[in-house]
This record gives sequence, structure tokens and C-alpha cells, in this order.
Amino acid sequence: MCGIVGYVGKSAATPILIEGLRKLEYRGYDSAGIVTQSDHSLNVRKTVGRIANLQDLLAHEPLEGSIGISHTRWATHGAVNRENAHPHFDQSGRLALVHNGVIENYQKLRDELIEKGEIFYSQTDTEVVAHLIGRIFEKNGKRDRAGLIEAIRHALRQVIGTYGIAVIHADVPGVIIGARHGSPLVLGIGNGEHFLASDVSAIVPHTHDVVYLNDYDIVSLQEEGFEIDTLAGSGADYRISKVEFTAADISKGDYPHYMLKEIFEQPNSVRDAMRGRLSVEEATAKLGGLEMSNSELRSVERLVFSGCGTALHAGMVGEYLVESLAHIPTECEFASEFRYRNLPMTRDTLVFVITQSGETADTLAALRESRRKGHRTLGICNNVASSIARESDGGVYMHAGPEIGVAATKSFTAQLVIMNLLALLLGRIHHLSHADGLRMISELEKLPDLVAKTLEVNEQVRRIACKYARAKSFLFLGRQFNYPVAVEAALKLKETSYIAASGHPSAELKHGIIALVSPEVPSFFIAPEDAVFEKNLSNIEEVKARQGPVVAIGTEGNKSLARIADDVILIPEAPDYLTPILAVIPLQMLAYHTAVELGCDVDKPRNLAKSVTVE
Repeated sequence: MCGIVGYVGKSAATPILIEGLRKLEYRGYDSAGIVTQSDHSLNVRKTVGRIANLQDLLAHEPLEGSIGISHTRWATHGAVNRENAHPHFDQSGRLALVHNGVIENYQKLRDELIEKGEIFYSQTDTEVVAHLIGRIFEKNGKRDRAGLIEAIRHALRQVIGTYGIAVIHADVPGVIIGARHGSPLVLGIGNGEHFLASDVSAIVPHTHDVVYLNDYDIVSLQEEGFEIDTLAGSGADYRISKVEFTAADISKGDYPHYMLKEIFEQPNSVRDAMRGRLSVEEATAKLGGLEMSNSELRSVERLVFSGCGTALHAGMVGEYLVESLAHIPTECEFASEFRYRNLPMTRDTLVFVITQSGETADTLAALRESRRKGHRTLGICNNVASSIARESDGGVYMHAGPEIGVAATKSFTAQLVIMNLLALLLGRIHHLSHADGLRMISELEKLPDLVAKTLEVNEQVRRIACKYARAKSFLFLGRQFNYPVAVEAALKLKETSYIAASGHPSAELKHGIIALVSPEVPSFFIAPEDAVFEKNLSNIEEVKARQGPVVAIGTEGNKSLARIADDVILIPEAPDYLTPILAVIPLQMLAYHTAVELGCDVDKPRNLAKSVTVE
């Protein structure tokens, strides 16, 4: 969950590295550091806090050199301080390393190295890898690129855990070595210059030609070219890909925060998620990426959705959708628990793993566990070149575009669109009639305009957020398709505003949750006009009877909610299966505006990073 950027070429490295780190700050912002190579020596600058602090330091203490590596940290091992900030060095001080991941056997390796006389200056697992590589390099006596690669290869064979690393050595000028296992790393190919990064957004201002490295790849970058090998030394196959987005796509534009920009991008991201996937002729959805025929899909007797955080909540909505529209038993599992549960699954079970980044460590582990046990496992992700996209048996690409804000917004609604498409496809090959399929397609085609209309409540939501921003806690309640939206709304508020919030089925209110109701705790009810609307009204009455403030999200034209709720936010009329997409938007806005009102850093919430690439 850290950011890595490396550069080798003719230009000054520092501005390029700092620019890249700023693009990756959403991946970690506890501390930051940079090391450049100049005249057979390494020079380093490290600071605690944001990239701006590192920039200030460099303004007073600049670094020379046209090769360097840099890092922005999200702490796993060791406190947030300068000593634990990357880069880390070996015993000689002539090898520098940056790392994303977790070394599980670092303590054993550290103890062994201490016995051999190595002295450590940090509490990190990363420094152990630097010392290990450096010790082997000094011992093998080969003071060149091949010798450094050999030392890295030998060291990484002793490591247990995940890593994406970049290494430079003062005795091997003009060379960066990168390696990955379980943590993303991408090579950028330029003209007389090359780049290494943990995310392509860091290098897209400079190149659109990239190689997404595979697990156990080792890459050597020089000004004039690159070579890719494997940990086993057996040679590596690779493919040069074109990056689909531009630097403008990852800028805030005129918006004050990425989160707000991405909320307002949802009409387009919803449209793009279904583009080319609706067949009026067959009254169904076309999801060719599943790599499954209708006959194979028809043989599926059970579905399992697995994900973490927001992706898990999308799977929860998917569970309701598939069971309602396709009548296939479906369940949703925490990816973080999937491989530890030994979940009983029959041969005719189809597994979907859901992730925006395609690199979420727990979700990737769930995918591998599912495939290890012989189940066809498909991915739903936003990165066509990610580990999950490459390792799954097929899947669906979200087409949501880059999402920089740590709190997921447009990726969630894109995932919900895909859940609807999947439910339509499965429903049509089972019992859903041609007319029902056409009706659903018609409603889906209206959806981008309905999302755009929903965005018009932004100013109203801002006022409501200001009204309740200092409440000690929040309750979110919904039923059926909208229960997972209540859970997602609570997560959004917690992530951005650090307010205790919880999401529950409305019907569970009197089974314990009502004990939390008080005049200081606002309750947000998702209550569109659906089959359980009257039940939601009854639950709202129960809260009001106990002096609890109520904000209701209802359907345009509804007059009942205004008579009992303190505030009402109206969304366009839509079928039950589409209301989660519309209902979540005001709740995303609520989280955003509450955070702004409280002075929180919306795009970089404390203790969080965008892509959780460590377990």
C-alpha cells in the first residue's frame, strides 16, 4: 500500500520522481523519501508526512542525478518516523531499496543478519531485504549489473511474503533493478529513458508504453533499454501495453477534491460500464469476457461473490439481484476470510472476485484459493492489466476510468451496473422472459440520465451534512437491495469523516439497534417506493417516537416521508434493482460534505490507502 517511482534517463531525476510520488500519494502518506545516484555515490532525502514536506526539504537541499528511486509510505512495520521512511540501505550504505509489501519472515532473517554483525537502523521489514541483498552482493564479488541481479535473485529466494522493490547501487551506475511478487510493479518505456512504478498513473505523463510485470519477474532498467527475467532465471515473456488514459484523466480539473470529481463522473462511468453490453435483439446482456457459453452458465447452480470493503458491498447487492432475477442461490464472502474458512462449495459453483484495482491482496488470495480448489473464478475489476485480470478465468472490466479518491464512489456504482448486467444475463438463460429482458434493458438505458438528475441534490445534501456533521454517530438503514447501500454509506462516512457509523437492515431496528437511537444520533433511511416502503415508514415512526432525527431518501413525488422525516432527499423513480445506484449517490455526497465541514483530508483519509496490496 505504498507508492514506488523510479527513473533512469537523461533528465534530472528528482522532478520526475516527485511528480510521480504526488500521483501516488493516495497509496500512502505517512512519510516519503528519494535517493539519487551521482558520481558513484547515493544521496538521500527523507521526511515524515506528505510529499509537500519532501518537496520543501529538496528546495533547501536539492539532489543531483539522472537516476533515482523514490517512495511514499503507508506504515506496516515500525512507527511513522524518519528512520522507518524509505529508502533503506544495506550495511555498506551503497545499496538503496524501496519496497511495497510485507516480509513475513523478516524477524528470522533480521536475527540471522544481526548474528553476522549487521547493524539495523529502523524497525522495518524492508531494511532486512536491503541488508540481505547487500551482504550477498559484497560476498559474490561481482560489481556489475549481473552481480546485482544475482544477489537480488539469491536474496528473494529466502524471503517469504509479498514485495514490489526497486534497487540501485552506487557501484552499478545507471541501473535500476525491480522485482515483484504479490505487489504491483509496472515498467514504463520511453525514448532514452525508462520508468518503474507501483501504479501506471505515476508515469503516464511521460509514456503510454508499459509492461505490467508478473509475479517473480525481475527487470533491469537502463537509459538505453531494459531486460526482464524471472526469479528462477528462466527468461520471461512480456507484452508491451498501451495505457488507455491520459494525464488529464487523473487530474482534479476544476474540482476541489478527487472524491467530488469522481462522484460527478458517475453518469459517464455508469454509461461506460454498460456500453456495448446490452442486446435488444436477444433481450439480454452480452458479457463476452466471462469466457463462458450460455450452456456453461446454465449449469451453474450456485454463485459466490467475494471482495473487501466497498467491493464486498457491491457483491451483497449482487446477491439480491441474482437471486431475485435469476433464482440462483448466491452468497457473498469476505475475501479476507475466504481462504481461511474452507467454505464448502460444489463443482457447479461459480466464483466472482470483485476489486477496483485488481491488486487487492486479500481478493487475489481468494481468487488463487478458489482456483486451487478447481472452481472457475472470474474477476470484476477496473484494471485490465492487473493481477486479478491476468490470473482469473475470465471476467468483466468496469471501464470506470482512474479512481484516485481513497473513498470509492464511481467504482461502486460501476460494479452495481455489472451486477445488474450479470443478473439480466443469468435471468434470461433461466426463466426471465424476452419482454422482461427488454423492459430491464430499457430501464438500464435510462440510468445515466437518472444518475445525472440525482446529482442535482448536491447542494441540499451539503446543507444536511453541515446540520449533522458534529453528531457523535450515525445510523444508516435500508431493506432488500438497499441494505448493502446502508452498509456502504456507513463505510463512506467512517472513511472520510472518522465518525462512528453503522449500516443495518431496517427491520433489525427493534432487535437491538434501536438502543442507539437518541436526539444526538441521526438515522438515515433509504426508503424508495418499493415493496417494503410501508415497512420502512413504520421503522421511521419508531425512531421519531424516540426523538431520533431522521433523514429519508425517497422517490420523487412521494409525500409520506415529508410528514414524518426531518429531512427528505428525493431520487428519481426507478425499478427496485436500480435504486441502489441512485440511492448511494446522496450518501456519497453526505460523506464528502461532512468531511469538508469537519476539515478532514477527503482524498487522503488518515490510516487509509487506496489499494490494499498487503494482507
